Amino acid sequence: MTEKAFIPLTIAVLVVSDTRTDADDVSGKTLVERITEAGHRVSEKKIVPDNMYRIRATVSNWIADETINVIISTGGTGVTGRDGTPEAITPLLDKILDGFGETFRMLSYQDIKTSTIQSRAIAGVANATYVFCLPGSSSACRTAWDQLIKDQLDYRTRPCNLVQLMPRLLEK
Repeated sequence: MTEKAFIPLTIAVLVVSDTRTDADDVSGKTLVERITEAGHRVSEKKIVPDNMYRIRATVSNWIADETINVIISTGGTGVTGRDGTPEAITPLLDKILDGFGETFRMLSYQDIKTSTIQSRAIAGVANATYVFCLPGSSSACRTAWDQLIKDQLDYRTRPCNLVQLMPRLLEK
């Protein structure tokens, strides 16, 4: 039995923050490093403020770009007045992957206990593009990538993975 070959994906990274710059952005850099180490390509890393319309515009452009397979955002998933990433992204999703947020919070509970209820991490599919919205901490990004996203974006993961479903995402 031959082992299946790794399929590199093209991934865009969005950092949602009113205060971060390229110089002090740890979470976005963490994601870029892990994405690259896994063998995928980063098409773009962008920082936008906690503004629903700026977030939505950036993600909409990436969803429309047929060369981008996955979008991962970090930040804006909390409960403060400025946190609006889920509200910006949810209307763009064709399908929501409820299990992602549920499993992410279960895993986070091991590290941050009941504080995990403050996380509104979500994931879904829009125009055959997978979208993951993570909290802004680098620890949350490591947890999400290392324990959930990385294996689901690897075609070799069994019993199933998100990559093997990509050819069927636009079926009607």
